[in-house]
Amino acid sequence: MKNREIIYLSRGLPISKIHNGSVYNSGIWKNKTEELIVKFDRIDGDDVANHVNHGGVDRVVCFYPFEHYSYWEKEFGNTLSVAAFGENMTGTNMREDQVCIGDIFQIGEAVLQVSQGRYPCATINKRNNNPLLLKRIFETGYTGYFFRVLQEGKITSQSEVKLVSAHPKKITVSSIHHLHFHHPSSNIEDIHEILELGELLAGPWGKLLQEKINK
Repeated sequence: MKNREIIYLSRGLPISKIHNGSVYNSGIWKNKTEELIVKFDRIDGDDVANHVNHGGVDRVVCFYPFEHYSYWEKEFGNTLSVAAFGENMTGTNMREDQVCIGDIFQIGEAVLQVSQGRYPCATINKRNNNPLLLKRIFETGYTGYFFRVLQEGKITSQSEVKLVSAHPKKITVSSIHHLHFHHPSSNIEDIHEILELGELLAGPWGKLLQEKINK
């Protein structure tokens, strides 16, 4: 495994923007920062606008793999801005197919646990002024993912990223995404195996997979 590295950190409070003549309020617009103060339920100076569908203790820190930036820039032919996906942390060698639900990392003073893949919404198209982006994110599985916080603390742009504990089930963020979105006739045993993660997998995803079984 190559060294995991933070490329940059970002944070921001919800602001109002205009897209195609309509006003929307969102926390997706983040600014580059040198440090994050990470708490169990939030990052200081960072928030979401819609607390019903975003945020919460299982979705405190949003991570997006830096490798995907070059992929999207090549596909769409334009340079993306910092934190174009509304993430708090942009880093390398931690793609969705390289991290598993339940994996625990120490990053700076904070200890974080992978809790779920991201389920992005149309605001990501507005953020990047690209009506095709969300569809392609779902198709590729290049969604990014979330951490819950096991130990509060400060993360700086120079902090080391250390894998403290790899979850033994080794169920990647990517595998759950593709099972749900691209395999409508998924093997029930595969879904049951994921659901055995219990509360390690954030509630909304557990509910989605349980609904697949019920159908």
